[in-house]
Amino acid sequence: MVAALDIGTSKICCLIAEDEGEGVMRVLGVGHKAALGVQGGAIVDMDAAEEAARGAVHAAETMAGETIRSVILALSGGRPHSERFGVTVELGGQEAGDAHVAQANGQAWRYAPPDDHELVHLAPVDHAIDGTADIRDPRGLYGERLTAGFHAVSAARGPLRTLRACAGRCHLDVDSIRLAAWASGQAALVEDEMEMGAACLDMGAGATDIAVFRRGALVFADSVPMGGAHVTNDLAYGLAAAPAVAERLKTVHGGVIAGGDDDRALIEVPEIGEAADAGPNHVPRARLVEIVRPRLEETFGLVRERLDSAGLDEAATRRVVLCGGASALSGVRDLAARVLERSVRLGQARGLRGLDEAARGPEFTACAGLLLAARAEARGAGLEPASLLARAAAPFGRLGQWLRESF
Repeated sequence: MVAALDIGTSKICCLIAEDEGEGVMRVLGVGHKAALGVQGGAIVDMDAAEEAARGAVHAAETMAGETIRSVILALSGGRPHSERFGVTVELGGQEAGDAHVAQANGQAWRYAPPDDHELVHLAPVDHAIDGTADIRDPRGLYGERLTAGFHAVSAARGPLRTLRACAGRCHLDVDSIRLAAWASGQAALVEDEMEMGAACLDMGAGATDIAVFRRGALVFADSVPMGGAHVTNDLAYGLAAAPAVAERLKTVHGGVIAGGDDDRALIEVPEIGEAADAGPNHVPRARLVEIVRPRLEETFGLVRERLDSAGLDEAATRRVVLCGGASALSGVRDLAARVLERSVRLGQARGLRGLDEAARGPEFTACAGLLLAARAEARGAGLEPASLLARAAAPFGRLGQWLRESF
């Protein structure tokens, strides 16, 4: 069994699945609760976040009829730092083999992230032998010199430690922590998009995370500190409504494209502090669009700046897939395509059996992707050294389990 936990700003989601073999992953349990104690993708109240996380995990365990011991965590925000670098291994005219690839990986692990950051992703993205580039797997090829290009992503150490502490207070070991947008890409992108190039945007409540894939590898990651919660806050202030009311209005009536009758379509908006017998306050739906649209235009504008300045070839970001709860707002796809000037589609969770329709939405792609990635790593797929993080931590995970069971 594998369990994934996504501690987000608006909701906390837990999925439990098992590998049935032959590439089939079946979901056994789903649990989700409204988030508490989380702002901007970061935990700000440990007790509240622990309570909500326990509730989501318990709901998934009850549905699955199993008790989980460890989880894979999704990281949203966290001030990611994305960097590409290369290492060189001398072949001396010999055939490149496992030992040379291992030597290149060993050199890559000497990478030092920026101060106060911790490595969360390290993987090869390409190889070259004597100037011949775009080699996926160099083994079996001859040459004088092997050059391996790597991509490293690190995140702020504080949010990572807080995430681990929250899981620990729920009596769970942490197998690994993965970027939310990277995880969403595993579930929402099809194989051709992974290969030809695509950007996955995980539009959460607290942040919009970016992951760009090319030739099957993550080649760029970033995060914009703006998400669905900022839209809710704009509605709350703009309409003088309580945050809970603003969230409901955003979910039910929110959108970014005005319709022909939006000036006449009135929506009832209870104002803060009004007496129960006060007359109804009606606002045209066009007013909601006027509030919601600028914030999302600003968000996509910041994303475009990050993509344009990433130094990637045009093909890598020509296509964009939207995930996360904020991507479900009416008209977001068309707005994103206009602002980003790229082809855009909406993503949903793929590749898992037993996942009901409600849990296939864009807000569950990160959790689903964590499960799919865990299956691939367990089967030894790819050359990703980041999987060593989970294996290196495994003995400590078993020790923690023994301590819980014994004491």
